[in-house]
Formats: sequence, C-alpha cells, structure tokens
Amino acid sequence: MEKSWIYLSVAIPLLFALLTGCSASVPAVTDARQPSEPQSLILATTTSTQDSGLLESVLPTFEQEHKVRVDVIAVGTGQALRLGQDGNADVLLVHARAKEDAFMEAGHGVRREEVMYNDFVIVGPAGDPAAIKGLTSAAEAFAKIAEARAPFVSRGDESGTHTKEKAIWEEAGIGPVGHWYISAGQGMGAVLTLADEQQAYTLSDRATYLARTLEGTELNILVEGDLILFNPYGVIAVNPNKGVHIKSGLANAFIDWLISLPTQERIAQFGVDRFGSPLFNPDSIAWREVHPSNATQSGGSVP
Repeated sequence: MEKSWIYLSVAIPLLFALLTGCSASVPAVTDARQPSEPQSLILATTTSTQDSGLLESVLPTFEQEHKVRVDVIAVGTGQALRLGQDGNADVLLVHARAKEDAFMEAGHGVRREEVMYNDFVIVGPAGDPAAIKGLTSAAEAFAKIAEARAPFVSRGDESGTHTKEKAIWEEAGIGPVGHWYISAGQGMGAVLTLADEQQAYTLSDRATYLARTLEGTELNILVEGDLILFNPYGVIAVNPNKGVHIKSGLANAFIDWLISLPTQERIAQFGVDRFGSPLFNPDSIAWREVHPSNATQSGGSVP
C-alpha cells in the first residue's frame, strides 16, 4: 500500500501536466566556458602617434596576436609621463628624452627602449612674412619670427613638441611674449588647424604635418634639417609598484613586440604608399643590428 501511494504521488502530477499541456520546467544549463572579455592594456602616448595614423595601422596586430585590447590615451608627452607617474597607465610611448630620463631616474619606469625617430619642421604660410624659408638654423628662424611679430601658434601643453619648441627659443635667446605668440594648449592636429586658420607659423613633427596635408592644410615646410629638430621616440614600462592594477607583464610584452624586427619593418613602411617615404624611422636595437647604416644619434651616429 505504501509503494502504491508513492507511485501515485509521482504519476498524478505528470498526468496532470500532460492533460493540461504543461511541461515541467527544467533548469537552464549554463556554459561556464563562455569567452571572457580580453585583457586591456593602457597606453599613454603623444598625439603625434595617433594623429599621424601610426597606432591605427600597427596596434591591431598586437591586439590580435596577444588577445589584448589596447586603450590609447593620446596626450602631450608631459601628460603621458604624469599618467605613468600616477599609476594611470601601464606603458608609455613618448618623445622628450630629457623628461624620459628623469622619469626613469625617479623610479617611475622600469624599462625604456628606443623605438623610432623622425624630425620636427617649422611650417608656416606660403607668404612667409618673416622670410625664414630655406634657413638651416631653427633658432635663427624663430628669432626672425619674433622680430617680425608674425603669428606663431605654440602647443603650450608641455608635450614633447612644446619641450622642443622651448629649447629652440632658449637657443635663440628669446622669451616669446606678445599678441603674436599664441599658446593653444592643444594637440598637434588642432594646432596645425589653428595655424592654418591664422596664417601663422608653428613647430610640428613631420609625421602629423604630412598626415594633415591629406586633409587640405595650406601650411608649407619652411625650415628643416637642423640637428636640434631631431625627434626620437621611446617606450617605457611603468613601475608595477604603482599598484597591483599595473599590467607589467603585458607592458613588457608590448615593448618586446614594438621593438621587434617585424613591427619595426611595419613602421618603416608606414606612410611610404602615400608620401614616398616613411613617417617614422625605426630605431630599435633589433632594427639597428640588421640596418647598422641607419643608426641614429640614439644608436651611435648622427642622423
């Protein structure tokens, strides 16, 4: 009798479910192997690497190979170094050697490698009111711009470009002041746009200037080739002591990838199809070992 009751207690609910068209609910099976979000790496870098299109060209390869998302913060070099100092970035790609050395000496970074170089150029309107076209001295060109009180747009943001600009003014023995000197506090692309609108002079890295020519800038390169205009880039791993959130392993993997020969070769080709020459010149140890004749000041010889 007891067994019959047990059978009925099971059968009656099932029969009721069949007659009413209902079905017993079955817990959903979840797959614990759902793909997780890729790891992220915070790269603080100068605006020139973004405005020129270099990052857009090369970063997807690293992201695909390492299953990592690179979050780019494009600011002036001074701000990028500050982000690293405050532990708000994992790796830096910047171009102000004296500031980079100070960053490393202060213990904010644990590894620095040479990556590439290009140069700065002084650009301005075709009319060239300060008559600087063809000068071989950047300091002399700045002196003539100041003397003519011709409009000059400065980055004014403690970037690598602004640091270089201040070094040229110092070499010229001039502290630029007056209505003609415009401190924009903007990135390189925005400064070039403003200089174009104001028919003004400015100092630009060559890569961003050339990229802007595709967007219709009417500024011309007027002074180039002075040794002071040399523009090297370095990559720095932020000290993991800044916090447990610093991804030191990924930062070093990124550095290894960036200075590797395959990536250096991609950098060497960037811009060639549009301008006939690269916008950045590779300069890592791996590259110099294969191309010793291309060694720069950072690698031993003067460019």
